[in-house]
Amino acid sequence: MGIAITQVDAFTSKPFAGNPAAVCILPKPPEEQWMRDVAREMNLSETSFLVPQDGGYNLRWLTPAVEVDLCGHATLAAAHVLWEDGLLAPDAQARFHTRSGLLLADRQGDWIEMDCPAKAEVAAEPPPDLAGALGLTPVYVGRNQFDYLVEVESAAALRGAHPDHGVLRKLPVRGIIVTARSDTPEFDFISRFFAPGSGIDEDPATGSAHVCLGPYWSKRLGKSEFMAYQASARGGVVRVRCKGERVFLGGQAVTVLRGELVG
Repeated sequence: MGIAITQVDAFTSKPFAGNPAAVCILPKPPEEQWMRDVAREMNLSETSFLVPQDGGYNLRWLTPAVEVDLCGHATLAAAHVLWEDGLLAPDAQARFHTRSGLLLADRQGDWIEMDCPAKAEVAAEPPPDLAGALGLTPVYVGRNQFDYLVEVESAAALRGAHPDHGVLRKLPVRGIIVTARSDTPEFDFISRFFAPGSGIDEDPATGSAHVCLGPYWSKRLGKSEFMAYQASARGGVVRVRCKGERVFLGGQAVTVLRGELVG
């Protein structure tokens, strides 16, 4: 018997948009090298590996290059598969034990809302090559434990940016979140996320970036709930709700592929 693996598009309501993640549910912890090999074989921004633990699941996220400490879209994908495959009752809460602590997810109609730790930024001196590599003029630069956060002058400039990933790859962070106020009424802010140092030049829809973006825009816009758009080629929609030291991320997800690992 092979091992089932499911590919899910997260932070979207339609196939072939949002951010794809593979989800692999296992009866016991796998060998480390096997997980790395599978993540590299899937060649998606993240592959989720789940193992039952303490009434929930141990959850680990691997890119084709590294293991990461927090990944929103692959958590959303994992929760979606648990409910879709009947491993959780429709009204049950998904509980994930992760390197970032206990993460919870609840179904809300067609949406899934995840309870995540806030990862607010503080103002930081930008690296000398950052603005040039982005090809954008920053109006603010901050940093949290994972990423640089850069606000730029306009949504149009952000959409049109063509960063130098070779330069960004050398920065000592997981990635670079670039954001601007939205220029369309249905969204409050937009963003893009570049993580060439983690093996992903541009991530299509990044939940973990929004646990920084939520607190950031809450201070600037004077409210705590947002609709956000990640302006990658695939696009992604994230509902954001800030509450104290937690950020609740809402998204939709669609299964696009089911398969079996035979190796």
